[in-house]
Amino acid sequence: MNRISRNGAVRWLLAAAICCSGGLAIGQPIDRAYNEKIRAYTTDARFLPSSVLDLVDDPAAPSPLDHFGEIIGAPGIMHNTTEIYGYFKALADHSPRVEMTRLGVSEEGRDMHLIVIADEQTIQQLAAYKARLAQLADPRKITREEAMAIIGKAKPVYYLNGGLHSPETGSPEMLMELAYRLATDTSQAIAAVRERVITVINPVSEPDGWDKMRDWYYRYSKQRTDWDDGMPARPPYWGKYVVHDNNRDGIQVTQELSKAAIRAYFEWYPTVFLDLHESVPLLYISTGTGPYNPDTDPVTVNEWQLLAQHEMTQLSAQGLPGVFTWAFFDGWHVEYLGWVANNHNSIGRFYETFGNAGANTFLRDLADGRYAGKPATAREWYRPDPATEKVLWSFRNNINYMQAGAIAALQYAATNGATLLENFYQKGVKAVEKGKTGSVKAFAIPAKQRDPAMAAYLVNQLLIQGIEVHQVTQGEGIGDYVVLLDQPYGPFAKTLLSKQQYPKDAEHPPYDDVAWTFGLLFGVDVQELAEPKYERANLQLLDKEVVHRGKVVGSGAYYYLPYKAQNTVLAALYWLQKQRPSASVALIEEDRVVPGGLDSIPAGSIVFEGISSDDATAIATAFGLDLVASASKVEARQRPVTLPRVAVYHSWAYTQDEGWTRYTLEQRGIPYTSINKDHLKAGNLREQFDVILVPRLRGGVTDFIHEIDRKYGPMPYTKTDEYPAHGFPDATDDITGGPGFEGVANLQAFAEQGGIIVTMDNSSMMVAGTGIGGELGVKPTSRLFHPGSVVQARVKQRGNPVFYGYPELFPVFRGNGPVLAVEKRYRQDMLLLQYGAQTAKVDEPYRGPILGLPAQENTPIEAATAVDASKYPYVLSGMVRNEDEIIGEGAIFDVPVGKGRLLAFTFDPLHRYQNHHDAPLVWNILINWDHLKASQ
Repeated sequence: MNRISRNGAVRWLLAAAICCSGGLAIGQPIDRAYNEKIRAYTTDARFLPSSVLDLVDDPAAPSPLDHFGEIIGAPGIMHNTTEIYGYFKALADHSPRVEMTRLGVSEEGRDMHLIVIADEQTIQQLAAYKARLAQLADPRKITREEAMAIIGKAKPVYYLNGGLHSPETGSPEMLMELAYRLATDTSQAIAAVRERVITVINPVSEPDGWDKMRDWYYRYSKQRTDWDDGMPARPPYWGKYVVHDNNRDGIQVTQELSKAAIRAYFEWYPTVFLDLHESVPLLYISTGTGPYNPDTDPVTVNEWQLLAQHEMTQLSAQGLPGVFTWAFFDGWHVEYLGWVANNHNSIGRFYETFGNAGANTFLRDLADGRYAGKPATAREWYRPDPATEKVLWSFRNNINYMQAGAIAALQYAATNGATLLENFYQKGVKAVEKGKTGSVKAFAIPAKQRDPAMAAYLVNQLLIQGIEVHQVTQGEGIGDYVVLLDQPYGPFAKTLLSKQQYPKDAEHPPYDDVAWTFGLLFGVDVQELAEPKYERANLQLLDKEVVHRGKVVGSGAYYYLPYKAQNTVLAALYWLQKQRPSASVALIEEDRVVPGGLDSIPAGSIVFEGISSDDATAIATAFGLDLVASASKVEARQRPVTLPRVAVYHSWAYTQDEGWTRYTLEQRGIPYTSINKDHLKAGNLREQFDVILVPRLRGGVTDFIHEIDRKYGPMPYTKTDEYPAHGFPDATDDITGGPGFEGVANLQAFAEQGGIIVTMDNSSMMVAGTGIGGELGVKPTSRLFHPGSVVQARVKQRGNPVFYGYPELFPVFRGNGPVLAVEKRYRQDMLLLQYGAQTAKVDEPYRGPILGLPAQENTPIEAATAVDASKYPYVLSGMVRNEDEIIGEGAIFDVPVGKGRLLAFTFDPLHRYQNHHDAPLVWNILINWDHLKASQ
């Protein structure tokens, strides 16, 4: 609707004559109708900061009220991505201060856009401003004098990221109103922002999830009147694969939104990246309790405090209660999306406002909220004006708080832009210098690896982050990769490649995982160097991603694949099955040497017959695998490989880790079928599948059986004309009810008929609790605290196919899941892998006298594979408290169920597409699903 036609020229002229307060320019026309609606939709005057009032009544650019017929934050109204981007396009079409650019495309094909706002002159010279920040990002290429001159001409870029977590519904809506304000307001404060800061907005960074959430709101949530009614407030899926973990994808960079954030960073080099979230009352401004990541520059840590205190002060001056800092997360973890800034010498930070997962107004009870051990209503130094125990909270309240904070943040950047830019440059200077003088100056990744393809993957993960990697081209160590730390992102390289040491005595528990050491997670040998051992003249800087191409050596009709638990072997087998179904594939069950002495092959290795040399070359090059060709067939115990029909089970109550599992299988080229409660209830599972994977789930056994309470049903999750975003990646006529006892019985029948159930982490406890694998039980560990860390594990059944390609001791990644156990009489047969190198007391042989036996028979026999446990600490990277409660306990159990079995992991071997070293434990189960007992 045209601005003039709605308000009329007379109204605009009358408003222009009014002299407004609050720092507004004389004559600035105010949209009084918008103002009144803001007041009406705000539940308490103290929730209404003055900075969000007095939106301009612009004669050219459409306000949200003009465009939608209602203001932002109106009760019961949410907009989908088409509508949101439509508004931004209209704003850009009518304002020379706004530019809209396409950033990427989501997994489901939705566009992602950036909105850029500045004064007209800056918008016309964006390329020049981008170039200046790119120059400041690498201090090796400019002098300090040149840097100061660039800073004098540069402008800070403030990146506002919205809509990352789909049920956190305020930011995509608020950013439309903020954009209009920044584009049209002529007050001195906002004009200064427009002139001195380049504001870049990603309004909906997860467009797939946003549209699902918007449809969910209108389908189910809009009619809710009680926040505590227990009804699901969000859809089962957000993105195609991940849910809340889309904010834990910053270093593996698997999802399109993460890739888009990386692209945006290296296009704009934003000075500050502010990620807008919702969870806690009433507004949290991030600083963190500590411990802070030791590789994060202290300047950044101080900037967190400085910016937060400025914004808290500004909001306090406007009378807003419930604003706080410090007491929510730690400042250690580097995988959050916003850490794309912290990891690259900018400032990454976030807000958490209080949200209602939609546009409803609810009476919210804050009595149970505790942060850093103190109630949310407690008056503390970091929360000087707490909220009351109960608040009547509206969508508009949320919009007010978030926008007021963002305005204060942008005004700080406008006033202190030169300082922020100089700090950005100086952090790069310090990073380069630290790489020259620090105790660690480089990391080497030798060319010879157990799984060379994973070494190439590791290198590429560094390159994605802008970290420089060299390769040795001559002299000693040809082919090795080298990461020199005297580079702008040297500290980030160090935190990715070194071992984490989270303080055991930290006062507050960590917010997430505390370890992410790439070498340990990927199964790649990475060497820390106190001094670079390579001549720089022998190093070539990589300028594109690397690919490991395997090779075929020898000649003959038999092709051998020496198995070392490489991640791509199973994918190669499925590929060959599809391409050459007549080929013969066998697994060798004992260590042997290939005839002709070309290579040794360990148990678990594969021999191919009936394939051509071209087929062998295709396997080697496409999957990064080395093959040995021979004219002779090895004399060894062999058996044919029969690849399984795989299903991946998901609960409608929790799809997070199932999504990571699906993503992993697809990346590895492993075919699967996604199944849910409906499939379990229908039965006949064994006729359809050989292996069912049950990824990590939340809750207890009751949650597994019944999932979402039937009293809320039926709740279809299907695609309709009215709700087009639903029904993907899976659909059902009713998400409530779970598989029930009938479905559990069918799952047990699947195993009893010869099927394999593989459970991961908490799902092992849940499935065992149903009676499937009932020998498993939970071991109480009240003192154990085990945040996500890399720890030592020890094989208990050498020769078991689950461990083909693994040594006796190897690292696994484990978080705070339940510890499971079986009775002593079952341990020898059912316990496959234990935590820690030390032998559990229950497994130690009895050394005392035995009445009734001759003395010569009283000496126990020591285990042949006993290790010196003192040489093998339990924690390899991260932190575990009271590890004595878990050392010797089971990491993987094999529980017979009729003709089949339950393989129960008490950790997640497919965690967030990170612990690639652990994943082949699952691939081994799939390769050997029909021969899972240890070879005799």
